[in-house]
Order: sequence, then structure tokens, then C-alpha cells
Amino acid sequence: MLDKKFFQEVRKELLNYAQKRRDVIKFAGDAQFLSKKTIFSLQAGSLNEAKKTLSEAKKILMELNKKFKATADLFDEGSFKAALEEFVEASLFMSFVENKSLTKIKDLKIDSDIYIGGLCDVPGEILRFAIKAATERNFTEVKRCYSAAEEIINELVDMNLTGYNRQKFDQAKQSLNRLQQVVYEVSLKFE
Repeated sequence: MLDKKFFQEVRKELLNYAQKRRDVIKFAGDAQFLSKKTIFSLQAGSLNEAKKTLSEAKKILMELNKKFKATADLFDEGSFKAALEEFVEASLFMSFVENKSLTKIKDLKIDSDIYIGGLCDVPGEILRFAIKAATERNFTEVKRCYSAAEEIINELVDMNLTGYNRQKFDQAKQSLNRLQQVVYEVSLKFE
């Protein structure tokens, strides 16, 4: 009754896809961990360590893109998208720390939704960076943090974000509000 040969082919295809999916989940998780480690290193003032871990994360993501190019639907996996978003956040935060422009990330194909999701997380990292600067009595850096976060929010506000990115945008605005409070409190003490 059943075409055994056909069902063997279907089974083989599904098992092959499942193995590829497990690989993507595992390696995307590694890239996400390295991106988080990059952010932690940047917050701790370890720029060289941050550059190293970000480079490792990028290498993993590029290898995944190359290895599974023929199975593009694997890149719709939540773990891969989360790793890319964390990588975007780490890359953009590093650009901020190095006082460089926040711009397109080269060598990786990153769709707009993922890029915006990562960008929305940057004001939160900038807030933490500003608090550290405030404790070090570096008011110039606190002001730079506020200006950068404000510029990000001003750019995002015109994008009419919805769904997931709208929630992330709302969190970014909360970080900006908290940064404004830090600037205010620091100005009372140091100026």
C-alpha cells in the first residue's frame, strides 16, 4: 500500500534537516554567547578581549551562512535570529565605545528587523556604560552617552515599529529616560 522507497526518501530528508537544524542551534548559541561576552568585556573596559570575542562570533555566523546556504530556511530558526540580533547589538555597542559611527555591519546579511532589534538594545548598554562613567566622575562621557542614545531613539521613532520591535523600542525609550535622569543627577553633583 505505501510506497516504501518514497517514504524512505522523505524520512532521510527530514532527518537530514533535523541534523542541520541542531547544528545551527548549537553554533548560533555559541555565537550568541560570544556576542554577550563581547558586551560584558566592553562594559568592563576590556576592548581587546571584546574585539577577539566579537571576531569569533562573526566567524561562526559567517561559517553557518556558508555551510547552510543551500538550506536557507534554517536561517528562520529563532536561535539563529537571536544570535544575529545579539551580534548586531555587540557590534553597534563596540562602535559606540570606540566613538565610531553606528552603521551597516559588513560581511553578514542581516535583515532590517534583526538589525533594528539589535539597535534597540544598544541604549540599555549605553545606560550601563553611562552609570559606570558617572561613578568615575566622567561627566563628559555621561553626556556623550545621553547624546548617542537620544540620536538612536530619534532615528527609531520615525520607523513606525510594530510587534516585537515596538516592544524593544519602548524599552530603548525607557533606557533613554533613565539616562536623562543620570545626566540630571550627575549635573547636580558635579557642575
